[in-house]
Amino acid sequence: MDIPEELYLQIFKHVPVLAVDGIIVKDRQILLAKRTIEPFLGFWCLPGGRMNTGETCEEAVVREMIEETGLKCEIIKLLGVYSRPGRDPRGHTVTVAYLLKPVSGELKGNFESSELKFFDLDKIPTNLGFDHRTIIKEALSILNT
Repeated sequence: MDIPEELYLQIFKHVPVLAVDGIIVKDRQILLAKRTIEPFLGFWCLPGGRMNTGETCEEAVVREMIEETGLKCEIIKLLGVYSRPGRDPRGHTVTVAYLLKPVSGELKGNFESSELKFFDLDKIPTNLGFDHRTIIKEALSILNT
C-alpha cells in the first residue's frame, strides 16, 4: 500500500475505493476464505482486496489471489462491477469481480483468513460476508449453464 493504513481509512470515509474479488472455480467448486479480521469476522468470503496505484483490475485480481490463496490464476471472464453503497461497512467500495481458474501454486491463506475451502456449487455456506452472496449467485448462473 502506498499510504499508511490510518490515512487510508480516513480517505475511505470520503471517497469510493476500488477493489477486486475472485471467484476461483475448480472441478465445479468455488473457493472461499473464512475471515479472521473485521468486517465479517468468521464469515466466508471471496478472496479479494484493494487495487494498488499503477495496476489494472486484471493485474490486481491475479495479485490478490496469489496473496490470499497461494494460487496463480487465469482470468476466465469478467463477472461484473458491484458498487452498492454499504456493501462494505468500512466505506464505499466498488469491486470488479472475475471468474478465475487456478493454474499453479499451493493453497495457503494469509493473515486475513483462518481457512480456505472449495465448496460444491450446491453447498455454498449461508454465512457469507459483504455482498458475496449476490456475486456468487451471478457466478452460479453462468457456471450452471
